Amino acid sequence: QVQLVESGGGLVQPGGSLTLSCAASGFTFGNYYMSWYRQAPGKERELVASERRPGGVTNYADSVKGRFTISRDNAKSTIYLQMNSLKLEDTAVYYCNARPVWAAIDYWGKGTLVTVSS
Repeated sequence: QVQLVESGGGLVQPGGSLTLSCAASGFTFGNYYMSWYRQAPGKERELVASERRPGGVTNYADSVKGRFTISRDNAKSTIYLQMNSLKLEDTAVYYCNARPVWAAIDYWGKGTLVTVSS
């Protein structure tokens, strides 16, 4: 059973940094694309960062390019989202997503809340 558990969210001031983690279990981590999405209040869920193939090229939303970095630790079956220079508009619930390389099936974590506020 695929399980994704996010952690690391919290309250941070504008300009600050946070690192989110997503611990994965129940599947072969290296065979899945991993991504981070977010959903702000009153808005649709949007893609923040993803890997086009496991451990390969990364892709970022224009709004976070140069500030956020996605990475993975295959030994720990964990992905990370390093977020720097946070802005008020980065406030959202951040979700971890896993998709097997052979199928368009999405698995989601329950999310972790990031609040950027002074």
